[in-house]
Amino acid sequence: MKVALTGATGNMGKEALVELVKLEKVEKVKILILPDDKKRKKEIIKRCGKNKTKVEVVYGNMKEIEACRKLVEDVAYVINLAAVIPPKSDKHPQWAVDCNETGVKNLIQAIEELENQPKFIHTSTLALYGNRNHIHPWARVGDPLLVSPYDVYSATKLRGEFAVLESNIKNWAVLRQSAMLHTNMLKDNMSDGLMFHTCFNAPLEWVTAHDSGVLIANIIKKDSEKHLGAKFWKQCFNIGSTSANQITGYDTLNDGFKLIGGSAKDFFKPYFNATRNFHGVWFYDGKRLNDLFDYVSQDVTDYWQQIGKIYWYYKFGKIVPKRLISRLAIQRLFKDDNSPAYWYKHKDEARLIAYFGSKENYEKLPKKWCCFNLMVENKAPDSSEVNYAKLKDIKNAKMIDLGYNFNKKDGEISKEDLLSVAKMHGGKLLTKDFKTGDLYTKLKWETQDKEQFEATAFSVLRAGHWFNSTYKDYVWDFDRLCKKDKIFAQAWYDSHSENENNVYSMDENFNAQIRTNK
Repeated sequence: MKVALTGATGNMGKEALVELVKLEKVEKVKILILPDDKKRKKEIIKRCGKNKTKVEVVYGNMKEIEACRKLVEDVAYVINLAAVIPPKSDKHPQWAVDCNETGVKNLIQAIEELENQPKFIHTSTLALYGNRNHIHPWARVGDPLLVSPYDVYSATKLRGEFAVLESNIKNWAVLRQSAMLHTNMLKDNMSDGLMFHTCFNAPLEWVTAHDSGVLIANIIKKDSEKHLGAKFWKQCFNIGSTSANQITGYDTLNDGFKLIGGSAKDFFKPYFNATRNFHGVWFYDGKRLNDLFDYVSQDVTDYWQQIGKIYWYYKFGKIVPKRLISRLAIQRLFKDDNSPAYWYKHKDEARLIAYFGSKENYEKLPKKWCCFNLMVENKAPDSSEVNYAKLKDIKNAKMIDLGYNFNKKDGEISKEDLLSVAKMHGGKLLTKDFKTGDLYTKLKWETQDKEQFEATAFSVLRAGHWFNSTYKDYVWDFDRLCKKDKIFAQAWYDSHSENENNVYSMDENFNAQIRTNK
């Protein structure tokens, strides 16, 4: 049996490759490598040890259909782990388009052209859920997808996922990846202003790259032994972890700085980081995937212990004054064009509004931690009290009303459910005939703007897709849409005022723009 793998040089991909070549039934793993990635090719193949002979390299780029055709021919499974993620997607947005959107559509076309189609596993992202905070920190597959303004990565991943769901591939599965812990994370985050996008109060669910790789191998192993059927194929999952890995942005920074004998408060100030427009959630249904494939073996404590061993020299940071480390290692990134300090200095009003609500809100951020509300200290951003322990307890999860009984079995979904969801979105179901339980026939829908689109009941009800401008343009018009869309509004108004009336957009060169709706 042959398996095709994209993204083998990435953090999740190289772990998946190591696990895949261990499988007895896998004879070859075909990996797609960019022609100029030969150095990294040697590194990842070396990691496969005695199984390195199972690796077959195909040189090419996913934006080229012929490369995709060559990759998917004569294989049983195609696993798409390739993605251009932040900060690369911020610096090189066209790369994100080429990989996350065009590349995915090319893979789909290449598979659809084959008489004997391989099964397709596509990794998506939690970033589709957009910004969450203490009001709705929990999300499930089916929740509204409100990708954050100016996040080209999320927008392209949204379009790529929708293309998979609406494809003619017979057997596909979509896996929405959580935040990922990998050995290069500290190095990557210390080279760009991206670290300042992480909201201190953002709910984050972490899974390690190792466990993600094990998941992919376990899927192939289990399905090749016995076809998994409808409990996995043509389904969408969140790649969840355990309660120990459900923390906040502040917790994450705090855990990292313990390596050098400090805390987040020693090296960061409250005004360093964004207060909204991030992406992070705790997965209400994350256990569903782990129950099937038993892949979670590491928690955040395990990860930081591993980092401490790999980067053993970090411990010498304990003898360096903390203010000096903050100034030389962190505040130097204020000059990076991906940081809020840079936006403020260069009067980038569009991003200041997107990430803080206004320039004035940014200016008013406290300079001292004693004046800043942290969820981990039982204070919500709006100054209300919040019990962090209870908030983290899944039994107390406050879920978004999706317009129908989400707990219904697939075979029980009725036309009334579809009509209700469409009405909640401010739109309509145009298709007259619907057979109860038929989730995969394409239906016609109409948005509140009278735009028509086609999507299956699965895509809309079970996966949370509802057409809007972000699906075709780099336009985020949620301030206006939420005035009529009751599903979108529940998530959007957690961090936006109902009085806001902004349209966020990007021009053909991916420059941020903003205007006020009339």
